[in-house]
Amino acid sequence: MRILIAIPVYNERRYVSSVLAQVRRFSDQILVVDDASTDGTTELLAEMARRGEVRLLRHLTNRGYGQSLIDAFKYADEHGYDWVLTMDGDEQHSPEQIPEFVRAMEEDDSDIISGSRYLRPRSDDDLPPTDRQSINMTLTTILNDLFHYGLTDAFCGFKAHRVSALRRLRLDVAGYAFPMQFWPQVAAAELRVREIPVRLIYNDPNRHFGGELDDPGNRLNHYLEVLRREMDRIAEETHVGNCCC
Repeated sequence: MRILIAIPVYNERRYVSSVLAQVRRFSDQILVVDDASTDGTTELLAEMARRGEVRLLRHLTNRGYGQSLIDAFKYADEHGYDWVLTMDGDEQHSPEQIPEFVRAMEEDDSDIISGSRYLRPRSDDDLPPTDRQSINMTLTTILNDLFHYGLTDAFCGFKAHRVSALRRLRLDVAGYAFPMQFWPQVAAAELRVREIPVRLIYNDPNRHFGGELDDPGNRLNHYLEVLRREMDRIAEETHVGNCCC
């Protein structure tokens, strides 16, 4: 079973060296997708790639978090990996939990193994920003009502994806609203989903999304609009597929 650890980064010079050092304790199959960083992260990663410590993809312009994941999925497929495990490069996901994901992969009963920061609260969990938790819970509830998932955390980026299952998805949402396309397509493709608990970590609760998305109301409305468009697209494709004209 070949597993790729994929880490999207954008201006993470403060954290990325430490994160990668920890990840290398568990795997040497590491892909970093640098989304046109401007703080020195690019140069740091280029040197690590030169030494053979990581594989590196770099966007020449900022493409967005979702596009970084999409590119990681494509890389994993093109290079013959069975699973791609995504995690953030800012110390918000604990590399020590990588073996827990691997054990879940080995059970071979799921296509998406999604980390949840709320499935099993821990005494060492951090306190999340109120607006982020509220938006997450609102959208998780909506997704559960639509697709009967039983999710507790729709926005955790700590996930394992079966590469062969990802071929059934057509993902093109490049920004932070990526989960609002991902989960409807996972449901439409009838992929098997399970959650496993991960620690809730917020080292820097003041980090920004950027632009209008820094306003919680705008962010929620944007996510809902992406979800609506994806539902409309799936409904249209289903109608065309069932049409016998």
